[in-house]
Amino acid sequence: MKFKYKIQNSKNEIIEGICDATDKFTLARNFHQKGETPISIEELKNGNEQGFSLNKNIFGRISLSEKIIFTNNLSGMLSAGLSLNRALLILQKQSKNFVLNKVLSDLSESINKGNTLSEGMKRHPKVFSGIFIPMIRAGEESGSLPKTLIEVGLTLKKSYDLNKKIKGAMTYPSIILGAMLLIGVFMMIYVVPTLTKTFKELNTELPSSTKFIIWVSDSISQHFILFIAIIFSVALILFFISKIKLVCRYFDRFILYLPVIGNIVKEVNTARTARTLSSLLLSGVNISNALSITEEVLQNVHYKELLNKSIISIEKGMVLSESFKENTFLYPVMMGEMIEVGEETGNLSQMLLDIANFYEAEVDRKTKDLSTIIEPLLMIFMGGAVGFFAVSMIKPMYAVMENV
Repeated sequence: MKFKYKIQNSKNEIIEGICDATDKFTLARNFHQKGETPISIEELKNGNEQGFSLNKNIFGRISLSEKIIFTNNLSGMLSAGLSLNRALLILQKQSKNFVLNKVLSDLSESINKGNTLSEGMKRHPKVFSGIFIPMIRAGEESGSLPKTLIEVGLTLKKSYDLNKKIKGAMTYPSIILGAMLLIGVFMMIYVVPTLTKTFKELNTELPSSTKFIIWVSDSISQHFILFIAIIFSVALILFFISKIKLVCRYFDRFILYLPVIGNIVKEVNTARTARTLSSLLLSGVNISNALSITEEVLQNVHYKELLNKSIISIEKGMVLSESFKENTFLYPVMMGEMIEVGEETGNLSQMLLDIANFYEAEVDRKTKDLSTIIEPLLMIFMGGAVGFFAVSMIKPMYAVMENV
């Protein structure tokens, strides 16, 4: 960044100029080290830079992997003896993400004003959501911030790995179905009209399946823009419908009843609940706040409602295990039983960690099995679609050949 400065040197001369620096605090410190006194330091921003910044703020984002790297690097620097402010400045210099760079700069300024790291993070709820702020605050209060940052990084890493496994299992079928759709549209626009002309010239009676394919082909090729507009409109309508709470509620319930998929969804939510609760409790967050934060991490509305009810039950004097043992449809029996053992032995965070490790391994195994199940089903579906098209278009030709 460029700064316009006015300083007083050792000879009491006033000097003005422009120079590059990471931030105004670093520039002021450099002047002090040279025996010069800063009078004013202002950041220079022209119209292009402001427009560029605006675009970056709109479209830029900080990925989960970048957050993991941030927590691990910050922990390592603090453990090595660097001050928090200096560690943040070093990370800012290393960061190539514009949004993260601005966030780190703001955190550094907040620290310079006497605020804690957790207070600075509160200013960026979209970046440091969920477990970040309460765990960092607990680490600051206990004097074990580097250790807490490692725990935050590990929790985020496990969540990242879990998401990656689920997305990985769905990538292959998504690519195949997308390719089939594109090939199908290409056939309808370029191949079927050629065959249609042949059928018209031969003036033969066509089967119902052939008429259906010709109708689809004519609809797409003659009204292609309308076809695209309809697809876009349907996608937009489905997007807005998905935001309706009642629809989300029924969809979340429907997902849980699906064979194979439903069990994976339950185990994913079980692993996330156990992992997040374990990390928060280990950092010193009380059980009610830990449940409230875990509720924010989960996406399925029925799991959110259960954790909210658990908070109310605990405030009434009930134990946590009762809520899970009474809801075996959402959480497996093992969850409630192991939480009960953890409560009895005073080792709840470790029991939750064991549950998280077990179900994360289960999700890993089942997502791999899911890929092997989906592959033959996709082959059958593709074979059926190709067979239907081939029979529908070739059958009239055979009929013509027989007549000849």
